[in-house]
Amino acid sequence: MTNGPECSQASSEQRNIDDWLPISSSRNAKWWYSTFHNVTAMVGAGVLSLPYAMSELGWGPGVTIMTLSWIITLYTLWQMVEMHEMVPGKRFDRYHELGQHAFGEKLGLYVVVPQQLVVDVGSDIVYMVTGGKSLKKIHDLLCVDNCKPIKLTYFILMFACVHLAISHLPNFNSMSAISLAAAVMSLSYSTIAWVASLVKGVHEDVDYSPRGASSGARTMNFFTALGDIAFAFAGHNVVLEIQATMPSSPEKPSKGPMWKGVMLAYVVVAFCYFPVAWIGYHTFGNKVEDNILLSLEKPVWLIVVANAFVVVHVIGSYQVYAMPVFDMVETFLVKKMKFKPTTTLRFVTRNLYVVLTAFIAITFPFFGGLLGFFGGFALAPTTYYLPCIIWLIIYKPKKFSLSWWTNWFCIIVGVLLMILAPIGGLRTIILSAKNYSFYS
Repeated sequence: MTNGPECSQASSEQRNIDDWLPISSSRNAKWWYSTFHNVTAMVGAGVLSLPYAMSELGWGPGVTIMTLSWIITLYTLWQMVEMHEMVPGKRFDRYHELGQHAFGEKLGLYVVVPQQLVVDVGSDIVYMVTGGKSLKKIHDLLCVDNCKPIKLTYFILMFACVHLAISHLPNFNSMSAISLAAAVMSLSYSTIAWVASLVKGVHEDVDYSPRGASSGARTMNFFTALGDIAFAFAGHNVVLEIQATMPSSPEKPSKGPMWKGVMLAYVVVAFCYFPVAWIGYHTFGNKVEDNILLSLEKPVWLIVVANAFVVVHVIGSYQVYAMPVFDMVETFLVKKMKFKPTTTLRFVTRNLYVVLTAFIAITFPFFGGLLGFFGGFALAPTTYYLPCIIWLIIYKPKKFSLSWWTNWFCIIVGVLLMILAPIGGLRTIILSAKNYSFYS
């Protein structure tokens, strides 16, 4: 008889903790929130590097790989949305919970959590670098006479200061306005990038041969480009966490509004990615910079505006990828370490996270190499083939059926990306490091 009140008290405490944690605290999101969040998560640093990736791949492989990536990642995203509520009465609010259902309690954590952390933290580091570089570009363009050069380090610190303020928003729904602004900005600066390239016109000496002085260099560049494209189509690491904010009932499961939002997001992604990549490459050829906005020097006011849009967007992107990390850390501290769920705990942990990502970004600001390395090493598994493996384990489609072949095709493509892309990315980082002095 004494167990009744104790169990009731324990379940009440559990509910209070769940109501405090970022992912499970609010479930009243509208379907279009998923569009904002998915666009913000996916379109970011990646879109600016796509013309550069095209210059390393060439027209044929570049167009093919980009189109394939769009189709494959849309398919795996659909799988994630479908699997969110595949067990009646249960919602897999977090990627690792789905992994635990497929692989087992312990193995699921070991398979998913390290990869998801590398993706989320790695993306935030890249966004720190991108935000800092865009702020520096604005300063350099506007301040031309008698201006003292300012180190990139200081611009990354400025960008980090913004996050020290807004990282304390409790959950995804509380940051929907930031996410909307970021999504609008991504569409805006992507449009500026391809329209400005179109207006600029094709360079007289444009060369479309793959970038690289030797066959070895071209091969390595090809691998790096695969990582850049994998990074561009990331976003799956936060999709279950985004869907967790949707209301759901047996009559109206969350997958309906979520899928509507995802489809609209992917239309926006296509409109951002393909024109930027292909028109940018068509204009500059293999002379394009690893950030397309660096290649567009004029008109100055337009490039300043585009870089300002990038800053606003990567502020939102940083927060979207940081939220699952905050949730993991706070869950561990409250549920495992038995800390009290307080504002002070949240203040300390989130500020420490921002400081850590800023420190790493300042130490290793190799933009192109970071994209290639993180894109292949971590984003390829969680985006291209882990959903397919989970699907095969849980649904067990008939061998040699269309579903079976489709999933195995995605798995093979994803594994190849995971193996090849980090090789090129690591080489780029090493080459950049040769001429780099820390905190210069």
